[in-house]
Amino acid sequence: MSALWLRPDRARAALALAHGAGAGMRHPFMAAVAGRLAERDIATLRYQFPYMEAGSRRPDPPGLLVATVRAAVALASERAGGLPLFAGGKSLGGRMTSTAAAREPLPGVRGLVFLGFPLHAAGRPAAERGAHLREVAVPMLFLQGTRDTLADLALLRPLCSSLEPRARLHVVEGGDHSFHVLKRSGRSDGQVQDEIADAIAAWTLELA
Repeated sequence: MSALWLRPDRARAALALAHGAGAGMRHPFMAAVAGRLAERDIATLRYQFPYMEAGSRRPDPPGLLVATVRAAVALASERAGGLPLFAGGKSLGGRMTSTAAAREPLPGVRGLVFLGFPLHAAGRPAAERGAHLREVAVPMLFLQGTRDTLADLALLRPLCSSLEPRARLHVVEGGDHSFHVLKRSGRSDGQVQDEIADAIAAWTLELA
């Protein structure tokens, strides 16, 4: 497992951040979020799942993905040096983090952050992938775009409501699964990334 540690001088919390299924830790979106969080005094550990490290397009078996999450959280805890610790990720990375936390609490982790939780396959709305979230004992922050084809908000909203007060949903107007927005929205992807970073920073520091 390789990782990228970014700690601002006045860090007040740390986040272990996993990538999505199709793009690694160096993807521009991952780098942008990490950079914006650093501007808000949040350190990040971006890390790579083994299949991505090997150059494969096929995700590792769930057991290996979960083991990688645990190893990354342990590394982030070591690097954080006492900072309040959080974990999460983009799409698959977030779901594997919640899967790990549902099976057994992640040591020292105060909350989970999901950047586009993949509740179902595109065009096949269902909520079964979210069933394990009821076993997660720590607070959860869901950041979800209104155009995300992998999470119908008509299903995600009631799921988050059923998980209250542990779950909070932040809806990104016009965002797709990658948080891209259409030009006619009047906003840029950078502005959306600022919105995401603001929401994560406010939530983590509230819990810190």
